[in-house]
Amino acid sequence: MSEIDSEAVKAYLLDLQDRICTGLEQADGEARFQEDAWDRSGGGGGRSRVMAGGAVFEQAGINFSHVFGPGLPPSATAQRPELAGRGFQAMGVSLVIHPKNPYIPTSHANVRFFIAEKEGSAPVWWFGGGFDLTPYYGFEEDCEHWHLTAKSACEPFGEEVYPRFKQWCDEYFYLKHRDEPRGIGGLFFDDLNEWGFERSFAYQRSVGDHYLDAYLPIVERRRYHPYGERERDFQLYRRGRYVEFNLVYDRGTLFGLQSGGRTESILMSLPPLVKWRYNWSPEPGTPEARLYEVFLKPRDWI
Repeated sequence: MSEIDSEAVKAYLLDLQDRICTGLEQADGEARFQEDAWDRSGGGGGRSRVMAGGAVFEQAGINFSHVFGPGLPPSATAQRPELAGRGFQAMGVSLVIHPKNPYIPTSHANVRFFIAEKEGSAPVWWFGGGFDLTPYYGFEEDCEHWHLTAKSACEPFGEEVYPRFKQWCDEYFYLKHRDEPRGIGGLFFDDLNEWGFERSFAYQRSVGDHYLDAYLPIVERRRYHPYGERERDFQLYRRGRYVEFNLVYDRGTLFGLQSGGRTESILMSLPPLVKWRYNWSPEPGTPEARLYEVFLKPRDWI
């Protein structure tokens, strides 16, 4: 197994945060990210960047964090109980983009690296992450582009990689209590170390580097699409599903809260405005119903 180089991972993540911020600022054309550097009392810290009230993006948050401590929290050991009691390092970039126009989907991406260590034992490390798309009014060409770009990120690593991590994404970003997907998926991977450090790190870089290529063409295609109060109301209602997933299921949110992370940075993924409505469903034959009938169903988009 190749030697672990956590400093190279950290340098990549910091640069990725910079590049994504630049790309989103250029796409918005008006707003700029504000940076908030923070320290964690238990060890480590990060830099949170938030852009709000832009011409295109109602709110966009991009976090870098590098934290460490004497023991992994329950969210990190639930799938791997043998790691309980180990000290850890965790670093990553996580972002959620909430556009203003309901015809532009919300997008999420995350790339992360963990090391779990115990005296007298070899360190256990792994990569995780991915990206996924949550439309409010779906367009097949947007979904195809998103998944073609995801497939391109995977192709250098084997033809089985995209189907494997696409299916994992469909299964992970699923609201069990609603019996519906959060969106149209993309890629999700975790506990990745079987390829060795260099190849696993290269895959993480490929996923991170493909995010803007996947998202910005969709933003440009939909940014001037006309909309009214009806579309805005539906967007705010559907954002409620995003909140439910992040607070109930998301591993990153749970890890951050359980490890004593910075609450403001962890919850910056939540949308600035959102609605809930009791026992509501769209009228048959409407564009809103089409989201449920066509787009909120796992399928092969390519």
